[in-house]
Amino acid sequence: MGIEKHLSITGTSNVSWKDAVVQAVSEASKTIDYLSGVRVLDQRAKIDGHKLIQYYVDLDLSFIIDRDRK
Repeated sequence: MGIEKHLSITGTSNVSWKDAVVQAVSEASKTIDYLSGVRVLDQRAKIDGHKLIQYYVDLDLSFIIDRDRK
């Protein structure tokens, strides 16, 4: 039976909330092995004038613990 661990991270993008999620998972996967899921906890954006200029997502990443790793 595997053990799943959770990590909270924040992703950002100048394009969209979806892009912020994709970028955050991509970056996290460079240093975290066995990613297994993601849950969006919150979304927000920075406004400049009448335009959204920065998108933020708070994520809960799940990953499996490898007990045999040395």
